[in-house]
Amino acid sequence: MKKAVFFDIDGTLVDCLNGIKDITPRVKKAIHALQENGDYVFIATGRPYAFLNEALRNFGFDGFVLTNGAYVKVKEKCIYKEFINKDFINDIVGNFEKYNIQYILQGEPYSYIKDEHKKLHSFYDSFGISKKYLEGNYSLENLDIYKIEMLCDDKKGIDYFLSIVNDEYDYIHDEEHGFFELYSKRNTKASGILKVLDFLDIPIENSYAFGDGKNDIEMLSTVGCGIAMGNASDYVKKYAKKVTDTVHNDGVALEIENFILK
Repeated sequence: MKKAVFFDIDGTLVDCLNGIKDITPRVKKAIHALQENGDYVFIATGRPYAFLNEALRNFGFDGFVLTNGAYVKVKEKCIYKEFINKDFINDIVGNFEKYNIQYILQGEPYSYIKDEHKKLHSFYDSFGISKKYLEGNYSLENLDIYKIEMLCDDKKGIDYFLSIVNDEYDYIHDEEHGFFELYSKRNTKASGILKVLDFLDIPIENSYAFGDGKNDIEMLSTVGCGIAMGNASDYVKKYAKKVTDTVHNDGVALEIENFILK
């Protein structure tokens, strides 16, 4: 029976802020070995397509669970998508301008960010995000948006942002950088993974996921075997069935070689 293995990016396959900007050779070899074995490999990420570097796009993954499960592809086929309500987008974007909140609207394949949002551009530059799929000129009413990210260190702006979070939307707040992510509660990495498994007719006990962050918890606890990275927090690790070594010590490769392929 074929297996399906899902990989988070940041802190799992790469660690851009700490010098690992591409998948290491050993991890590449291990992932390709899964495919040679007849198994499927997928990226499962909060990132939109625009935030995948060329190495990830061209690696040969069998598909992508993007923007926390709001857009899902198997090979070149989109099997699921759900964009954020357009009236809601129109309302909040107007207020983002009012409160000087810099923002990016994440679509497929492009994401949309104004040229004048210099601080946010600089933030993405630090992660090595290419501008190939970033658009500065766009018409809001023509866009399908799956997730929004914002930069705001002003109290009025932060208070406004927190006021729009409700039963339908969830968020992540990086207080150190004044960075926010806003996305639908209906979609998660786990819900996207379940859609892939259903599409490929793979039983959940034959599914695996690697992750390190809080937004990986649901997928780690949903798949047949969730594997936390050694660099994950203890809080995240308790939701996984196994814990491997760190991203810097090729933790993904170790678990593939010694467990999944055995």
